[in-house]
Amino acid sequence: MTIAPERLDGAAPSRAVPPGAVPARTRRRWGMRGRAAVAGLLFLLPSLVIFAYFAWWPIVQSLTLAFQQTNLVEPAEWVGWRNFEVLFADPLLPRAAVNTLWFTVLSLAIGLPVPLVCAVLMSELRHGAAAARVLAYLPVVIPPVVAVLLFKVFFAPGENGVANSLLAIVGLGPLPWLQSAELAMPSLVIAATWSGAGTAVLIYLAALTGVSTELYEAAELDGASVWRRMWHITLPQMRGVILVLLLLQIIGAIQVFTEPYVMTDGGPANATVTIMLLIYRYAFLFGDYGVATALSVLLAIVLVLVSAAYLRLTRSWSAR
Repeated sequence: MTIAPERLDGAAPSRAVPPGAVPARTRRRWGMRGRAAVAGLLFLLPSLVIFAYFAWWPIVQSLTLAFQQTNLVEPAEWVGWRNFEVLFADPLLPRAAVNTLWFTVLSLAIGLPVPLVCAVLMSELRHGAAAARVLAYLPVVIPPVVAVLLFKVFFAPGENGVANSLLAIVGLGPLPWLQSAELAMPSLVIAATWSGAGTAVLIYLAALTGVSTELYEAAELDGASVWRRMWHITLPQMRGVILVLLLLQIIGAIQVFTEPYVMTDGGPANATVTIMLLIYRYAFLFGDYGVATALSVLLAIVLVLVSAAYLRLTRSWSAR
C-alpha cells in the first residue's frame, strides 16, 4: 500500500485506496442485487422444477426411446438406428410428408387471408360489431372433434349432403368430397380453417386498435376503398402480428391430426395420411413405439429448422 504525501495546505492526507479495491457502497449494492437474485431464483425454483419434469424430461426420454424398442411394459431394448431404418424403409413416409406439405400450403392459402379479411371487415362495422366478434369466435368454443364430425356430415356425398345441396342451388354437383383423392384434402383444410379462424380474427382485431385512425381518415378523404386501405395501411402496420400468426399456423398445420383422423382416417387411398397420423398408427395400431418416437423426433427437428429459417428470412421485413 502506498502512503499519500502530506498536503501543502496542512489538511489531513487522503486515505490511500489499494489498487483493485471495490468501494464499500458498490459492494453493498452488489450484495443487495445478489440477494435479490437468489431470492427470485428460490421463488422460481418450484416452477422451474415442475416445468422441467413435465416438459423437458419427456423430451429427453423421447430422444432415448427413439433408439430403443419397447412396449412400455417390459424393459426397453437398445436397438440403435434400427427404428430410423425401419422408418425410412416405409413407402408410406414420403406420401405422408407430401400430404402434410400439401395441407400446410392449402392452410396458408385459405387460413391466412380469411381471418385477416374478416377482421378488417368487422372493424369497419358501425353496428353489430360485438355480435360479429361472438359469432367469429364461436367455432373455437366447439370441441375440435365435434366440429370435425359436423363437417363430416356437411361433406356427405350424394345429393342429400349439405354441401351438395348448396351447390345444387347454383346448378353444380354433386361432388364426392371426402371420397375423392383430389377433394379430400381441401375439405380438411376448410374444416380446420373454420374451427381455428376465430382466434386469429380476435388477435387481428386487437392489433387493428393500434393502427392510427388518422391514417384511415386521411385515406377515406382521398377516396380510398376498404381494400386499398387494407393493402396500404393495415398490412404494413400489422406486419409483426401477421408474421407471428403465420409462423404459428405453419407449425400447427404441419402437426395436423384431428381432421384426417376423424374425417377420413387417412383415406381415400392414403390421400390424407399425414405425419402425425402415421405416428399414431405406429404407436397405437402397430405397437412400435420406438419407430413412432423416431418419427416424432424427426418431426421436431423439421419444425425447429423451419422456424429458424422462417425467423431468419423475415427478420429484416419485421424490423421495418
